[in-house]
Amino acid sequence: MKQSNLKGMLPAAAAAATVMLMILPLQAEVLEQTKKVGDTTVHYKVVLPNDYDSAKAYPAILAFGGGPQTMNTVDNILNRNFRAEAERRGYIVVAPAAPDGDLFFDEGDRIFPEFLKMILADYKIRDNKFHIAGVSNGGIAALHVAAGNPQYFLSVTAFPGYMWEPSAAKLEAISKMCVFMYVGENDPYMWHGEMRREAEFLRSRGAVARYSVEKDQPHRIETLAGANASRLFDGFEETAKGCSR
Repeated sequence: MKQSNLKGMLPAAAAAATVMLMILPLQAEVLEQTKKVGDTTVHYKVVLPNDYDSAKAYPAILAFGGGPQTMNTVDNILNRNFRAEAERRGYIVVAPAAPDGDLFFDEGDRIFPEFLKMILADYKIRDNKFHIAGVSNGGIAALHVAAGNPQYFLSVTAFPGYMWEPSAAKLEAISKMCVFMYVGENDPYMWHGEMRREAEFLRSRGAVARYSVEKDQPHRIETLAGANASRLFDGFEETAKGCSR
């Protein structure tokens, strides 16, 4: 092929590629970011939905990983429980790692509510409120943070998890939210009794509070992972019906 002909084809190929990019749907993104909250640096990831439009308001989830609540556990909870369904259903998911290794039901809670205010400034969140959810230590953190900042949350989901240092006042603080608790039938830890008591207390206050024992499941609940993660999102969407009985 003559060089002159090749030169003529390059602009045409570039134009065709541009047209193809314009007609393809926008792909979802996972962003790794940091924020400075006072003297504390917070590392976190954000899942954006398919065809994300920064001018549009989206429902949002604040998600906490289990164990040490590192970025590895952030990746685990996003990949197992939240990313695919959030992208498909049109949710923003924000998942922070414990700052300086301080768990979120301990000194790590110092970043709230300032961190939430920063996220609300970055993204249009529907009604300026989040769903909050977590697994194991993350479930404990979700209940704890929700109780300390109830004005920012629509629902709280723990799979599993219970209130850290429970009190009537802390449970009352989440009684206007929808509360969803899940625990594996074969979980070797002592989650069952406390979670059941808290759900019963909340129901006695007129809250929508569900306690589900997942049949044949261990601590790591597979019936809420992968394709089954849709059950978590069904709970989030149920809040539109109201969280009081």
